[in-house]
Amino acid sequence: MALPRRILPLIALGMGLVLLAACSGKVKRVSPPAASIQQLSVERDGSWTVELRLHNYSSMSMRFEQVSLAVTVDEHPAGTLEASPAISIGPSAADTVRATLRPQPMARLAVADALAGRRELSYKLEGEVAATPEEAKRRSFTLDANGTLSPAPGLEGVLR
Repeated sequence: MALPRRILPLIALGMGLVLLAACSGKVKRVSPPAASIQQLSVERDGSWTVELRLHNYSSMSMRFEQVSLAVTVDEHPAGTLEASPAISIGPSAADTVRATLRPQPMARLAVADALAGRRELSYKLEGEVAATPEEAKRRSFTLDANGTLSPAPGLEGVLR
């Protein structure tokens, strides 16, 4: 028995829609996160309070568990930023974490010079960030980021 000519295109269209619906599930992609210094404040005792910006580029939420990043300013090693933020960051979103660092003397001088001269300061972050994608195992990501900070107008001892 032959099907009428009008039904064949409808069957083909229906099968195409079923295939499209089956393939349209949300793809879960885990991408390496990024980190940058949003703000560096020099405290009275010479230590630094660093607002570290963590960016989740994945298509799902990730829980950031551990951060260990070596900080270099104007090519002078400053020390290692250690934090255990235990925060969840949504897909393609960012949040900040506060950490304290007791910088090495040459790095401390480089920051003081940048603040006094009202000039930009280059920095580098190298290390690892441990994060757990939703419904998955904890993963460790290697980070290597560069950036610049400038003195914040009206805020003494602050670079952004």
